[in-house]
Amino acid sequence: MNFKNKLISGLLIKRYKRFFADIKIKNKIVTAHCPNTGSMIGLLNEGNKVWISKSDNPNRKLKYTLEIIKTSKSKVGVNTLSSNKIVHHALKNNLIHEFRDLSEIKPETKFGKNSRFDFLIKKKKDKAFIEVKNVTLSRKNNVAEFPDAITARGLKHINELVKASKKNYKIYILYLIQRDDCKSFKIASDIDPFYANALTKAVKKKLNILCYDCKFSLKGIKLNNKINLKT
Repeated sequence: MNFKNKLISGLLIKRYKRFFADIKIKNKIVTAHCPNTGSMIGLLNEGNKVWISKSDNPNRKLKYTLEIIKTSKSKVGVNTLSSNKIVHHALKNNLIHEFRDLSEIKPETKFGKNSRFDFLIKKKKDKAFIEVKNVTLSRKNNVAEFPDAITARGLKHINELVKASKKNYKIYILYLIQRDDCKSFKIASDIDPFYANALTKAVKKKLNILCYDCKFSLKGIKLNNKINLKT
């Protein structure tokens, strides 16, 4: 996924009311939209270097969006809206070993009455749903974790994926680690034990778990290496 415009660097002052972040750019302070509604544990230290994008849309109230935060360990992609774009690019370019040479890639596909999955993919006679989860949390060196807050929405997705498997869909959760400093991934069961328990049960019902990290450049963020899952 490439950024539409060149990113602007600055320093984080604070994030507040979940959706706002004050950024110092040279001698001025701007307020950026923060699309990440999680706790963002370990990312919000005042003075952290950040990169923001500027929108061309004249109707937007906030012209800037928080894209990347640099911690002492790594650059971290914090725009959750970028996750599906990164994965979509990877699917189209055969960058995910498990999903190569697909005949169809359909984003944002409805399932049932009230559910929607990030991707429906098809290959020959096989069809599968993929739900993408953006991962930013790392509390131990080289270990990425999800979630960073209780996630009722994530719990719902697990249950809906299990329902889809009963209708002959293969089912996947792809944890996209928007960092480049982690060698393994685990579920943060201490943060949301209900999510962790539901995931364990779903794996026994044919849910597949994939984990990939990302690589960063000034032009964009791309899916990179497969990461080991710690059980």
